[in-house]
Amino acid sequence: MNCNKETNIKSCTCTYSPCSRKGLCCECIAYHRAMNQLPACYFSEKTERSYDRSIAAFSKDQGR
Repeated sequence: MNCNKETNIKSCTCTYSPCSRKGLCCECIAYHRAMNQLPACYFSEKTERSYDRSIAAFSKDQGR
């Protein structure tokens, strides 16, 4: 599969610097889905920095 890593990484909001999936959106989504989580790009900047990728954290972040 051809991925646009260089393009994707420019808009990637993940602050976890050692992440091997940074810019590889399909791998990131698959990884977090398997963990019953959402990727960083779903969260506000403040919540993303907590590294809590749970669906509960997403709901709270969205004010639900």
